[in-house]
Amino acid sequence: MTIASKRPTRAGRTSSLALLTAAAAMLASAPAYAQVQLDFWDMIWGPPEYIDAAEAIVEQFNEEHPDIQVTYRSVPWANWYQTFVTAVGAGSAPDVSTGAGYQAVQLYDMGAIRPIDDVIEELRAEGDLDDFIDGTVETLRYDGHYVALPWGLDIRVWYYRESILEEAGIEVPSNFEEMRAAAAAATGGDVYGLVSSGDTGGTHYAFSAMLNNGGGLFDEDRNLTLTSERNMEAMQWLADMVADGSVHPASPGYSSDDRRAAFFQGQAAFTIDNPGLDGAAGEEIAADIGIVPPLEGFHGDKGTIFWVNNIMMYEQTEHPEEAKTFLKWWSQNQLPLWTEGNTTQMPARKSFVEAAVGDRENYRYIVENYLPVGKTTGYAAEGIFPELSEIEGEGVMQTLIQQLWQGRDLNEIMEQAESRMQDIMR
Repeated sequence: MTIASKRPTRAGRTSSLALLTAAAAMLASAPAYAQVQLDFWDMIWGPPEYIDAAEAIVEQFNEEHPDIQVTYRSVPWANWYQTFVTAVGAGSAPDVSTGAGYQAVQLYDMGAIRPIDDVIEELRAEGDLDDFIDGTVETLRYDGHYVALPWGLDIRVWYYRESILEEAGIEVPSNFEEMRAAAAAATGGDVYGLVSSGDTGGTHYAFSAMLNNGGGLFDEDRNLTLTSERNMEAMQWLADMVADGSVHPASPGYSSDDRRAAFFQGQAAFTIDNPGLDGAAGEEIAADIGIVPPLEGFHGDKGTIFWVNNIMMYEQTEHPEEAKTFLKWWSQNQLPLWTEGNTTQMPARKSFVEAAVGDRENYRYIVENYLPVGKTTGYAAEGIFPELSEIEGEGVMQTLIQQLWQGRDLNEIMEQAESRMQDIMR
C-alpha cells in the first residue's frame, strides 16, 4: 500500500498564487485607514519628570484611540506668548494646548480660540462637571462663552526658614503687623527678612498683599481699583519693610531663580513662591522650610493670588470633534501629572486632590488652608477678560515692583502704574 504524496500539484500552486495576488490587489485598492492627527502643545508645569508623565498620558490616549493620534510638544515658558501668537498668525496653531492663566481669553479675543460650551454641557450631563473645584469653571467664562477647561491651580504661599526664626527667637507671624516685625527681627549681617525679585514672580508679592488686605485690581463692574484704600495700605506695608531694611537689596534685579537660590542659601527668612518650592530645595534644606499660615490683613481679611490654569481648543483645528474628545479625555486621565510628574499646580478636580497630596505634609497644608482663600487678579468681576493677561504680562506690574523694592515713592509709582493700566483698559 502506497501513501499518496501531500505536496501540492503545479495546478494547486498556481491557484494559490492567483488567490494571493488577487487579495493583494484588493488591499491595494481599498481606501486607506482614516486616522486623525492632532497637535497638543503643553507648557512645562513642573520638573523634568513632568514632561515624561505628560508624554506617557498622550501615548495612553493614542493606544486607546487608534483613529486619533496626538503629537505632544513641550513648550518652554521663555517667549511663550510670542510662540502662540506667531503660530496663530501663521495658521499653524495646535489643535489643543495648555497655557498661562489668561491665555485662552486673550487669544479668544483675537479669534483664535474655539469656545467649549458643548464640552461643558456634555460634562454637566454626565455629572462630571461637579468634580471641578467650586468656581473654577465659571472663572473661565467670557463674552457668554466658556473659553477653556480648568486643569490646575497655581497659588502663592508664604514660606519661612525654621532655623533663622529659631536662632532669632521669632514666632511664626499670623498677620501683617507680625510679619513686618518678624522680617525686621530676622534682618542682620548677611540675612534679610525677606527676598523677592523684579520679574513676574516679584509681582506676586504685590498681588498677594492687595488681595490679602481685602483689595484687588478691579471692582465687580471691571473698573480699575489699583489705588483703592485697601490696596494702598497693602502696598505701604511692603514699602515699610523696604524702609526697615528688611528686604534683600538685590531683590529689584533678581530673577525668580535668583530669589529661590538666595532663600535656599539662608540669605532670607521669608519668601513667596508656588506649592512646589520645598520639592526644589533638596532634602536637607526642605526639612528647614516651613509654611506661614495665611496672614490676616489689617482688617482681618485673608487671601492670596492664584490662577486657574486651563486647557483650550483652537479655531484652526480641522478636527474639532476629535480635539474635543482628546480635551475631555486628558482632563479625566491626567492624575499622573501629580503622582508621577510632580507638577507644582494644585488639581482643579476634587477627585484628584487626595492622590496628588499623598504624604506631602506641606502640600496638604496648602490645599487645606491656602486654596480656600485663593483669589484671581480680577476675582471681584464675574468671569475672565482679556485685559487681565496684558496687565500681568505687559510689564507694568514688573516696573511697579522693581521701583517698590528700590524704595521709590509709593504714591508716585502707584499713580504711574494706574495710568498705564487705564491705557490698557481703554
